[in-house]
Amino acid sequence: MLKNISHFIAAAALGLMLAACGKSDRTQAYTTMEGSVWHTTMHITYGSERDLSDNITAVTDCVELSLSPFISYSHISAINRNENMQVDDYISRVFDESVRINRLSEGAFDPTVAPLINLWGFGYENGDGEPDEAAIDSCLALTGIDKCRIEDGVMVKKAPGTQFNFSAITKGFGIDCLAAMLRGEGIDNYMVEIGGEVAVSGVNPRGDKWRIQIDSPESDKTGHERLAVIEVTDCCLATSGNYRNYRDTEHGRVGHTISPVTGRPVASNVLSATVIAPTTMTADALATALMAMDADAGIAMIESQPDVDAMLVIAAGDSLTTLTTSTFPTIIR
Repeated sequence: MLKNISHFIAAAALGLMLAACGKSDRTQAYTTMEGSVWHTTMHITYGSERDLSDNITAVTDCVELSLSPFISYSHISAINRNENMQVDDYISRVFDESVRINRLSEGAFDPTVAPLINLWGFGYENGDGEPDEAAIDSCLALTGIDKCRIEDGVMVKKAPGTQFNFSAITKGFGIDCLAAMLRGEGIDNYMVEIGGEVAVSGVNPRGDKWRIQIDSPESDKTGHERLAVIEVTDCCLATSGNYRNYRDTEHGRVGHTISPVTGRPVASNVLSATVIAPTTMTADALATALMAMDADAGIAMIESQPDVDAMLVIAAGDSLTTLTTSTFPTIIR
């Protein structure tokens, strides 16, 4: 989930002269940039010597100013306060995809759970993490993106108290915007990664497909224990799980995935969900939906979609097992 958005700070901008061997007969310069954005890490590698740090900052700032519910002056914050209901292009695109994924997942994905996320202490207004039934019911009465619409460029909400937290799709959308910027600059070979969500195109500096690590849900909040490595290109990947974003309460640990049906943190044996899709926005939203669904139903949903694959990590007693779609990439290690 996108949380506590901050400005991008470039920690490095290095033009790396690396031979793209095997898949190419010429040497191409690749630039690697590392930094932080939206209070998480960002790594971008692209096939050019040009310093595009200003372009990157411009894109991430635009996404933040439109879609971050964590800053009071963003456009979505104004909509949440019923102050300026006119939508911009970013909100329109994210809203439309959210409605599509909401229908596809039969309600499992719903950004109007924002008041519930706040209530449980995972949102932009922190609750105490132990709400009572009356508070949950009050928030559920405001939930339902299927009862919202955009009409003549204006957001029409289910109720005045309905609020949007698009964090489970915004990070992926932001990566798509960065990838579009790179393509607009004539760059075909790139890898854009923010907080574990990834978009890749073309080849890596060695001229091969990009190798992407999928973290194990046994990783802690800051660790990156490897579960698998896959080789992919011209696709996007997102992983959702509760192993980094959780709270310990007097009744036990609760994860940040809130059910739009019960209003409570989802209790499931699905520990993480990794989705590969044509856009990172779609992968991000579907990975979140899978965390709120039964494993078999989730895989069936993904199998129904063209050019989409998924891998679920499931708790099986004291061990882990995986469930994948039929065309999920081969795990190389």
